[in-house]
Order: sequence, then C-alpha cells, then structure tokens
Amino acid sequence: MLETAELAYTFILFGWVLFITLFATKQLYRWMRSRGLEHHVAVYYNRKIIHILAGGVVAVFVPFLFKNYTPIAVLVAVLAVGNYLPHRRKRLLYWYQVEENMYEVNFTVMWGLVMGVGFLLNNVMLGVVPILFMSVGDGVTGLVRNAIYGRRTKSWWGNLAMALFCIPAGFLLYGVVGALSGAAASVVERFELGVVDDNVTVPLTSFALMTALPHVLVV
Repeated sequence: MLETAELAYTFILFGWVLFITLFATKQLYRWMRSRGLEHHVAVYYNRKIIHILAGGVVAVFVPFLFKNYTPIAVLVAVLAVGNYLPHRRKRLLYWYQVEENMYEVNFTVMWGLVMGVGFLLNNVMLGVVPILFMSVGDGVTGLVRNAIYGRRTKSWWGNLAMALFCIPAGFLLYGVVGALSGAAASVVERFELGVVDDNVTVPLTSFALMTALPHVLVV
C-alpha cells in the first residue's frame, strides 16, 4: 500500500529533477556559452550532468525512501513523455536536447525498467547498481570525452574514467559480482548498435551479469 511519505518523497524528487533539467542546466548552458563554449559542447556537458545529478542522485535515494514501485513508475512515465514531446513538437529544450537523437528518452525508460525489475525481484540494489553505472559511470565518461575532444565521440579514455568509478562502486554496493559487472559495463559503453545506444546496453549488460554471475561464481 502506498504510504503518504512515499508520495511526498516522489514530489520532492520530481521537483529536484525538474530543477536540474529545466533551471540549473539552462543557467549553466548560458554561462558556458558566455565563456565561449560552442553550443554542442555545452549541450553535451549538460546531458551528462543530468545523467549524474538527476538519474544518479535519485537512484541513490530510492532504496532508502521507497518500498512501493508505483510512484516511481509514474514519475518515470511523466519524465519520459516530458522528454519525448519536445522532439515530437520540434521545440527542443535546446540546452540539453539534440535533433539527431532522443537518447535522453532511452535513458529515462531504461532507468524505470531496470529499477522496476529490481523491485519485482525484491532486490532493489539489483536495479540501483546498473542505473548508477548508466547514470554516473557513463556521465563521467561523457564529461571526460567532452573535455578532451569537444564533441560526442567514443574513446577509451572515457571508458577508463568510467571503469574508475564503476568497478569500485560496484564492489562497494554488490561485492565482486558488482565489480565485474562494472568492468563489463565500462567496456560495453564503447560500442553502439544503431539506435541501441549505451543507455540501453550498459544497464542491460550489467543487470544480466549481476543476475547470472552469482550462479557460476563462488564469491
């Protein structure tokens, strides 16, 4: 049964996500542009900041605040639609959205699906850890690549930065299985399969390994 506290937490986290996506990163975009950064560079920084401060921060709080997945599912659905509609209407939120893809929608949907399966299996950390790999790990990867190359690209330097987060974070949160899954996620992020981007491959790969490895390893 949904508790009043969980409903309150949902509104607080929703407000936090809106603050990051609609206000903080918009102001940051203007500041970066005033400092001479090109539009696409500022946008890419913002996309990764949203990964970390919206997706990552909310994921950290979920195990402590929620016993019921329903309010989270509603939150995810609203955010997914909210990110899709500007593309549909061709009125992009220019400080973090781009015409060439809707990967932020993929990110939101995968966040919700993986977290939902974690709740379904009565193991929330099974959802949280892959989401942190996708949110913070991939976020760090993007920040490093943008700083080095000034554009969205793939580079092993970014994957190294991702591994430096994902492996120790995975170990602290899920032991050896988490560390191995973090290492695999850091490699998989390097590759994209057409419209299947790293917002899909990273959480799915790490989730699959975290589910399978305990059955084949003695850890």
